[in-house]
Amino acid sequence: MKKLIALFLIFLPYLTLRAQNTVEPFRAYLSNNEYEVYLRIDFYDETITIPGQELYGQLPGYLGKKNNSFCWVITSAKIQDRTAHLAMINDYGSEDLTAILTAKNDSLYELRQVEGSTLKVPKNGKWQKLPKTLEFKRR
Repeated sequence: MKKLIALFLIFLPYLTLRAQNTVEPFRAYLSNNEYEVYLRIDFYDETITIPGQELYGQLPGYLGKKNNSFCWVITSAKIQDRTAHLAMINDYGSEDLTAILTAKNDSLYELRQVEGSTLKVPKNGKWQKLPKTLEFKRR
């Protein structure tokens, strides 16, 4: 029994080191406080469910607006190194766009619209157009 406990204590640090190295850049909660928008993403397992909109099922992620149920649904994401190519639609299904999400470092990301509709989110009863390039911070 003492040998078993000793082996466990020896291997415990290796298990914690392995757990710390599994941080993946495209499984995160990212936010932009200036425009009050956020990204919930999991491009690896595609297990994100939009609260209140479970009809869509599990997805790679979505761009949401704080204090609002409106969102842009990420329908597909293809990862290449530190960038991901995204296809997005609004939750009405009336507009779509393609964008590139780049992980600049461990905590800073950049979302750049490539083509298609303009990203718009509701603000005070009107539509607010978002800039073509948005910076997000990892939480």
